Amino acid sequence: MSPIRLAVLVSGGGTTLQNFIDRIAAGEMDARIAAVVASRPGIYAIERAAKAALPVVVIDRRNYSDVNAFSAAVFRACDEARTDLVCLAGWLNLLALPQRYQGRAMNIHPALLPSFGGKGMYGRHVHEAVLAHGCKVSGCTVHFLDEHYDNGPIIVQRACPVLEDDTPETLAQRVFEEEKIAYPHAIRLYQQNRLRIEGRRVRILPG
Repeated sequence: MSPIRLAVLVSGGGTTLQNFIDRIAAGEMDARIAAVVASRPGIYAIERAAKAALPVVVIDRRNYSDVNAFSAAVFRACDEARTDLVCLAGWLNLLALPQRYQGRAMNIHPALLPSFGGKGMYGRHVHEAVLAHGCKVSGCTVHFLDEHYDNGPIIVQRACPVLEDDTPETLAQRVFEEEKIAYPHAIRLYQQNRLRIEGRRVRILPG
């Protein structure tokens, strides 16, 4: 089986991108990052990509008048990289998903969807909300992309405890440890052709 070609979409610091880079280097992911697509210039994820000698395309959301034009540019970059799977990794912009990428684009969210998802629910905001609601567990969700925030069919979830003395920062770190496992696992299942979308459910076929 040849390495799966990933387009990794980033809008910030690139911690998930770095996780992919590290796991590929360690032989734990049979993948190649064919393109890093950034939604704005000057973010640290671009520096991480440069250090790993990865090709970067900056498609600044501010240069596009609407979501359709912006999305067309993003997925054109994915096409040019001969992408097998699009992986959103801290990507903060809504996308209009073209038919050719239905079931070929994933996102990760730092909570157990459908709780604490939707527009404005990203990064620290998620963990603040989890703590404010007194939740006893949190975690992460990998899901297929659709045209709404944090809404597509769920592939993998991993949970972790919320501790009495947690801050948004300590909870974020504990959740990220689960993200580091969950996203590569979801990619591996996709690569093995073991994911079947049935409405809102994703069935994981036996290996």
